[in-house]
Amino acid sequence: MLKKTFLFASLITIGSITIAAPLQLKTLQDKASYAIGANIGNSIKNQPQKINSTALIAGLKDVLNDKKPLLSKEEMMQAFKALQEKSQAKAKAEGEKNLKAGQVFLKKQARKTQVKKTSSGLLYKILKRGKGQQPVATDTVEVNYKGTLINGTEFDSSYSRGKPVTFPLNRVIPGWTEGVQLMKVGSKYRFYVPSNLAYGEMSPSPKIPPNSTLIFDIELLKIKKEAKG
Repeated sequence: MLKKTFLFASLITIGSITIAAPLQLKTLQDKASYAIGANIGNSIKNQPQKINSTALIAGLKDVLNDKKPLLSKEEMMQAFKALQEKSQAKAKAEGEKNLKAGQVFLKKQARKTQVKKTSSGLLYKILKRGKGQQPVATDTVEVNYKGTLINGTEFDSSYSRGKPVTFPLNRVIPGWTEGVQLMKVGSKYRFYVPSNLAYGEMSPSPKIPPNSTLIFDIELLKIKKEAKG
């Protein structure tokens, strides 16, 4: 019994040595240093390839401590190039898959009686008819909206934030510029936006994959006409 008690006490002692104390950010330098690290983390956390945090921290330490890097400049460039090529190949394959899925989805929606189609390929459904004015492309509008992928995943919503958004109508994706001009103030439409009228091969955020067909419920609240003079 005494041996077991001694062993248990020893493990507690060893464990207490290995547990690091919480980081204390007492000085301005501490806080600024932490902020720099957080910014680096935010800039790379959504990379398509998984980051090895241990190797990442080792690289930072070597540079900051003026130690000789474990890789030569040539090796670093080769690693970057290989990673970029791998990411591009993955994005291309995903984009082709999304494009085909979007085309099938749009054909299915176009067959519905309440869904209309413009010459550009934009599909829309009137959820609520308004009686106000219609905007033109040079107007600034205020809207509430919700955006989802064709699988129903929500990627953005002013409703969730509890505040409408205001923007120049000619500075958004083509599907919005065209679609919102069809609306009158007080209207609510559902738009089915083909990838070429949205972000195309780009992935503006991890929530919107390349070549995504997007669905937007948009409620037009106000129009701010372009000032003349």
